[in-house]
Amino acid sequence: MNRLQLVQVDPMSTRETGSSAVYLSEVLDDINQGAGFLDRLSLDEATMLRRAASHIEVEAGESIFMQGDVHNGIFLIEQGRVRVFYAGPAGREITLAYWSPGHFIGGPEVFGGGVHMWSAVATQKAVLAYLSAPRLRQLATHVPAVALALIDGLVSKGKCYSALVQMLGTRSVTERLAQLLVILASVEGKDNGSRLVVDRRITHDQLAAIVGSTRQWVTTTLSRFQDRGIVHIQRGQIVILEPDKLPLQT
Repeated sequence: MNRLQLVQVDPMSTRETGSSAVYLSEVLDDINQGAGFLDRLSLDEATMLRRAASHIEVEAGESIFMQGDVHNGIFLIEQGRVRVFYAGPAGREITLAYWSPGHFIGGPEVFGGGVHMWSAVATQKAVLAYLSAPRLRQLATHVPAVALALIDGLVSKGKCYSALVQMLGTRSVTERLAQLLVILASVEGKDNGSRLVVDRRITHDQLAAIVGSTRQWVTTTLSRFQDRGIVHIQRGQIVILEPDKLPLQT
């Protein structure tokens, strides 16, 4: 777990509000659905689960697990944000998702065994609740609501990665970038009348890693959108001036 530091955290601390997962999807309403996978637990059950966890502090840029590492448990995101990505044989990376508080990482083999198919790294300082595979299996065996919650969480993950595969397989890279801008504006930006504002600081490299392209291509395509009056790019923001003109389908 790469020098992850144990910290003391209130076991009943709630997930942060106003922060959403981000990944490619056709359906915006479903993007953060998985953050509520523990909502079915009673207060006592949620307390039991979190007290069984080791709370770990992760600095921005620190690895949580690497592709090829052995599965040994899951991590509940209490605070911060985590990027999950796959690295191809030549080293090229594609971002699968940015996960926010309320979500978990470390599946699909939540009870251990096998190896991680992708890597996870904190993109900002984060607090994680680590549940070892044996402890999680014990909880799922004796507390039916925990088992059902895990199924809910895995269903949400399955929908996420299915949506990603569908976007990669059926949409052009230009359409994927346009959809990503809409997603970012919808989940983390703001609606300014007929304009959508992406007010998070996201680099062209990060956009490229999500849509499966290069930084140079993203820069060129955003410039083309700007020349056509669809977006306006300024420091720290991308303002979508004409959402209806984005090439969401060609």
